[in-house]
Amino acid sequence: MKPEELPDKKVKYFYFLDGQKYESDTSSVNGANVRAKLPPEKAGYALFLEGHGQDPDKLVNDADGFSLEKHPPLRFYSVPPATFGQA
Repeated sequence: MKPEELPDKKVKYFYFLDGQKYESDTSSVNGANVRAKLPPEKAGYALFLEGHGQDPDKLVNDADGFSLEKHPPLRFYSVPPATFGQA
C-alpha cells in the first residue's frame, strides 16, 4: 500500500522558494501558488525553476503547473526586474 493510500496518514509535499521550504497538502502547484509565497516587496520579481544537471533554469508563468511528487524537490527562486542602461 502506498503512503498516500493510508487512511490515517496525510502525505505532505514540499518545494523550495528562495531557499525556504514550503509544504503543500496537494501533489501539484502552479506558478501563481508559488508566487503567492513571495513577500510583498518581491511581488514584481520574475520566478524561475532551477534546472537539474544540464537542464537550463525555466522562467515560470502563473499558469505553469508542476508536480511535487518529483525527487529531488523542486527549487524556485525569484529575480528582480532588470534595469538595463541605468546607472
